[in-house]
Amino acid sequence: MIEINNHDDFASYLGNELGTSTWYKITQEQINKFADATLDHQWIHTDTERAAVESPFKTTIAHGYLTLSLVPYLWQQIVRIGNLKMEINYGIESLKFGQAVTVDSEVRLKASLKSILNLRGTTKVVVNIILEIKDQAKPAYNGDVVFLYHFNS
Repeated sequence: MIEINNHDDFASYLGNELGTSTWYKITQEQINKFADATLDHQWIHTDTERAAVESPFKTTIAHGYLTLSLVPYLWQQIVRIGNLKMEINYGIESLKFGQAVTVDSEVRLKASLKSILNLRGTTKVVVNIILEIKDQAKPAYNGDVVFLYHFNS
């Protein structure tokens, strides 16, 4: 795990891989709870019997946005940010979903620092993220997330 305490710490990783999280298993219970929270109960996510017969995956799949919502949790396994007043999830740029994540799959996040700016004391970082699926060649998604960090003086 990388420790970041200020803008210069971050800047030293520009253009480099920051690391990879541990594997995280996505369960049907989590998919169902996400469906309840987002009101997205499409059968490909929640109906295990129908998915076994009608889905090209022969099982249910996680919502793309469920896998995306794991970024903050998995990101915290890669980088520990200290000396921090506040962190803001600022945006997502050019993210593409490449492959469905079937139920009980394990995923992990790989992150690289793409760019960094000092905006009058606020550090803006663009991090390239890839969500890998265990035993799959193609990732679930690839794109850039943007964070704003307000460090203590």
